[in-house]
Amino acid sequence: MEYTLTPVGESDRVIIRNLGKFYFYDMAEHGGWPFPDNGEFDIENRLENYWGLPGLREWPADWKGFAFLIRVDGHPAGFALVKQIGPDTYDMGEFFIGRQYRRKGLGEKIATSLFDKFPGNWELRELTTNTGAQAFWRKIVHAYTGGNFSDGEEEFDAYDNVRFVVQRFKSHGFA
Repeated sequence: MEYTLTPVGESDRVIIRNLGKFYFYDMAEHGGWPFPDNGEFDIENRLENYWGLPGLREWPADWKGFAFLIRVDGHPAGFALVKQIGPDTYDMGEFFIGRQYRRKGLGEKIATSLFDKFPGNWELRELTTNTGAQAFWRKIVHAYTGGNFSDGEEEFDAYDNVRFVVQRFKSHGFA
């Protein structure tokens, strides 16, 4: 299984939008989102901020987005959307690996390469009901940091005071 992780410009944004429907379907279980009347999850403009475009939710002026497409054997397999939320602070805004590519070590390889690409402080957030994502991120962050990270719950103003499980750590990246 050969994979690539490439920055996504305007031309491949549609691929992220298409994969985003599967991502939001997976997240609907934890967000409590019903199917729309037409039966199709439309991500609308939920991810547009990653390209500097107006999104469903206004980002603070100092945030910046970085979008990456994951391919396996040349086929789209997922995406990673990173936010820079401070001068040296990054947030894994959205992370999706297609079901057919999960549990093969791909997620860990992608995540750690992004931690290395963006050295500094990191935070990862998971919905409190998403115990699978919590286990995934705790395992990866523990291995990456040798256990040197914080893990707790908190509410975020930028997300309508929704409560998340949060891991924070410092990347030892290679810029």
